[in-house]
Amino acid sequence: MSGGAAGAPPDDDLSAPDFVAIGHVTLDRVEGVTRPGGAALYAAVAAHRLGLAAGLLTSHGADFPLDALPPQIEVVTVPAGATTAFEHGARDGARTLTARAAARPLGVPDLPEDWVGAPVVLLAPVLGEVDPLLAGAFADAAVGAAAQGWLRGVDPAGAVVPQRWSLAERLLATLQALVLSREDVRGQEDAVAEWVQRVPLAALTAGRGGALLFVNGERYPVRPRPAREVDPSGAGDVFAATLLVEYQRHGDPWQAAAAAACAGSLAVEGEGWSAVPDRAALEAALAAYAREE
Repeated sequence: MSGGAAGAPPDDDLSAPDFVAIGHVTLDRVEGVTRPGGAALYAAVAAHRLGLAAGLLTSHGADFPLDALPPQIEVVTVPAGATTAFEHGARDGARTLTARAAARPLGVPDLPEDWVGAPVVLLAPVLGEVDPLLAGAFADAAVGAAAQGWLRGVDPAGAVVPQRWSLAERLLATLQALVLSREDVRGQEDAVAEWVQRVPLAALTAGRGGALLFVNGERYPVRPRPAREVDPSGAGDVFAATLLVEYQRHGDPWQAAAAAACAGSLAVEGEGWSAVPDRAALEAALAAYAREE
């Protein structure tokens, strides 16, 4: 295991980050261009830009460009022979995803001792690599999950396909927040209806259609913020991180959901994570969003 801020050696400060994201960083090939990505990376960037000290527990190979990450994010790496890699494509008007490689799974033994005290944690797998037991490894954290990666499998040809979330029961009792996308839960709507009853806060995102917010099982619509879409990558991950951060900040789930909707929509207005908003940009977008009610 190696650690420290991205591209820099570790320092002697043993305090836990304000926000810890757990999941694989990835190499995403889109239209012939390869760039870094991954749900946990987008979540860590979102938390960092909102003013939190962010940490990222991940696994990747030597080919991952750590120096491309914001240097303020503390990265702890479980070394692997390969970096999780995806090929993005399209068929019959629908997006396709093919897995080309995978890094190592992430479990409780990989968590740095000094991170156990982190107050906010997001589990953000891309291919089921995050052990659900990590949710119970923190001393007193608000733990959320962006569950997309537990709802994905890989067929023999490498195509990423939907799968049932078999470990949901083990995890839900330890979560404060759960974020799902409508695209990932098709065919599992009955299960989703049960999952959102089991956590204090849940959201089901629908891209341009906004989201549904569930507060103690009660359902509320979250209207979208119109965006000039350049790159949809990571929007749901930014939504999840912002929802968790803002809910912990002021305890208002509806305000947190509005902030998440604004942050996710702002994030798609640039390539990669270039448009993930900072605190000032998010507050400005929220003010405009409130005026449109």
